[in-house]
Amino acid sequence: MAGAQGHKNVLGGELKASGDNVGFYRNGYCMVGPEDGGNHSVSAIVTEDFLAYTKSQGNDLSTPRPGFPGLKPGDRWCLCATRWKEAEQAGHGPQIDLEATDEAALRSIDIELLKKYAGGST
Repeated sequence: MAGAQGHKNVLGGELKASGDNVGFYRNGYCMVGPEDGGNHSVSAIVTEDFLAYTKSQGNDLSTPRPGFPGLKPGDRWCLCATRWKEAEQAGHGPQIDLEATDEAALRSIDIELLKKYAGGST
């Protein structure tokens, strides 16, 4: 799957790229397709606080592994909508790029909550 043609963001516009080699399809977009059962739709701008929280929950995104350099604060990453919501409810929700967040996030997260965490655009 190349690009995000036909995919909309949570604001109703064209889905923008989130970063290099991110997303379920590793094509730079937080787009959701039929193979993505985890709904990796939220374009997050990760923080040290979020990385520590998610590691404490068993999802270590900061440690490098083969084929994965590990994330550091300021990096963008496509998070599962439910994981982002869990982090937010625990007080560790990172900012997001609304233009790069797939409309599929709205299945789990209210648009008004997403807007509270709006960060920089791509």
